[in-house]
Amino acid sequence: MSSHCSPVKKYFHKDILFSLTKILTPVSEGYKMVFFQSGIFSFVYWNAVFTKYVTPSFEESVVMQPLTEYSQKALRKIRFVLTDIDDTLTENGLLPAASYQALERLQKAGKKVIPITGRPAGWCDHIARMWPVDGIVGENGAFYFVYDRGKRKMKRRFWKTENERAADRKRPGMLRKHILAAVEGCAVASDQTYREADLAIDFCEDVPALPKASVEQIVSLFEKAGAVAKVSSIHVNGWFGNYDKLAMTRILLEEVFQTDIDQAQDQIIFCGDSPNDTPMFSFFENSVGVANVLDYEDELEHQPTWLTTKPASSGFVELAAAILDAHSNA
Repeated sequence: MSSHCSPVKKYFHKDILFSLTKILTPVSEGYKMVFFQSGIFSFVYWNAVFTKYVTPSFEESVVMQPLTEYSQKALRKIRFVLTDIDDTLTENGLLPAASYQALERLQKAGKKVIPITGRPAGWCDHIARMWPVDGIVGENGAFYFVYDRGKRKMKRRFWKTENERAADRKRPGMLRKHILAAVEGCAVASDQTYREADLAIDFCEDVPALPKASVEQIVSLFEKAGAVAKVSSIHVNGWFGNYDKLAMTRILLEEVFQTDIDQAQDQIIFCGDSPNDTPMFSFFENSVGVANVLDYEDELEHQPTWLTTKPASSGFVELAAAILDAHSNA
């Protein structure tokens, strides 16, 4: 969807019948209004779904569609399930058993399951070894890890060389002090010790939630220092380098699974919830937002194609069930 889109919410109570319509305002007004409604479905999260957008003329509006309308034929083609972790697989800081079971069931069904996360290298080593996954991209694209259980060997592929990473680790020192002094209430993330490539500033994981203006100030301070900054549901992550989640995902699938993501769009699905997932939402046609992605609807430059009815872990379980149902009906 265009970054110019400005969503306007229209609320519906559960189980209301509505049909597809499009209403276009005169082109002379400089905008076209596209109004989408379809099917009978229940939105558990807020009992609502936003369905109206105002976009500049001549640009096509893309509206998040309910996952219930995703065709089984398309779902049967999925080979790779890529997913964010925080507030996508997790809920209230915990990994529910249902999420772990969903990952396990997907893998047993032959799907390649790969978390794409902002979490640190130390966590990713554990996840690659002990979760039912086929690899992991961590620190917003700084690396991928793939564990070969047969050979008991971990493959670690970093975007930067060891010397470059060592130099980068020295750079955030003053920046860290500057951010902590300038933005009241923020803190260095508790998982910073286990990071290889970035600086993570906590704005709501282990500190009282900061206002949006404070989060934006953290981003601004990173960017003024020449760093890339991305906002997750809990941290602002800053790093020096021209990579992101999508860039390392491309390398992982090419090097490990001999898959060109440009040619395999219909075989890959991504699920996420927040602004640092934007590169994935913008690239993958089969992108899915768990319902709490609506918390960031005004901040996403690109929105996912599909929307689950439930938030966080429950939304991912909903997506996994849809994929597995399509697989079993093949």
